[in-house]
Amino acid sequence: MSSSSPVRVAVLDDYQNVALDLADWSPLKNRADITVFNDHLADRSQVIERLKPFDIVCVMRERTPLTREIIESLPNLKLIASTGSANASIDLDAAAARGIEVVHTGYSSTPTIEFTWAMILAMARNISPENQSLRAGGWQQMIGTQLAGKTLGVLGLGHIGSAVGVIGRAFRMNVIAWSQNLTDERAESKGVQRVDKDTLFSTSDFLSVHLRLSERTRHLVGAAELAQMKRTASIVNTSRGPIVDTAALVAALQNGQIAGAAIDVYDTEPLEPTHPLRSMNNVLATPHIGYVSRELYQTFYGDTVRNIVEWLDKKNA
Repeated sequence: MSSSSPVRVAVLDDYQNVALDLADWSPLKNRADITVFNDHLADRSQVIERLKPFDIVCVMRERTPLTREIIESLPNLKLIASTGSANASIDLDAAAARGIEVVHTGYSSTPTIEFTWAMILAMARNISPENQSLRAGGWQQMIGTQLAGKTLGVLGLGHIGSAVGVIGRAFRMNVIAWSQNLTDERAESKGVQRVDKDTLFSTSDFLSVHLRLSERTRHLVGAAELAQMKRTASIVNTSRGPIVDTAALVAALQNGQIAGAAIDVYDTEPLEPTHPLRSMNNVLATPHIGYVSRELYQTFYGDTVRNIVEWLDKKNA
């Protein structure tokens, strides 16, 4: 790559085909050849073959992991432009060893917080099945549940979890929380009651998951925890799929051990076409759209353009 020749830029996983519309890419005119991919490749060899020609790869959150094997197989790669403030699916050590710079964008948790409540409300009032019934000619098939007086359990009281709790209190719910590191002081400062793990699972009417995925939190919600929940309770996961043991969740839903689940995140994404979560009547399943809002995408792609421009300016200085 010479200072005068355009760099080749790949924009990955633009599912909605909006990347070029939601930011001003003109600062890269004559400096970059941009290729946008709307489809998702899961096969590692196909990802490598697709990305070999590119100098810069722009990734949308964790949709396409850039593992050591992939990074070491891309001879032209010089910059990884990731959306979000961090990306656990990029092997940073492998990138550093190759002298590949990794840059990030701004982020807002507002869309996920709002979406969590869209899921809770939809579950409580059976909005999806009632809408499907209405479209098919039906009328009033189910009885909803009011939130006031119910218990909202928050698993993880970080920025998102605490904001979800604030909204729960506005609905006049009893809000409780637990995580491994949660203190009484933190819970009190957020207006939430800290409880032990058993109490969280056994008393929550709606349990909302808001933890980072790590080895400590992987399958933190398993068969034992689901067995503690009320048969009338529902679980909501807009965080990361592997925090909840999917096999245990499917079994609990099939057996009526819990009433329902609202799931936006999965062990493998996109979710397999034949996965049972796609067709269960007591599941509200969405395709990881908790953070997908016009405003956040404008931040993502706008910051990505600026990051690339800054990198080019630095390289050509």
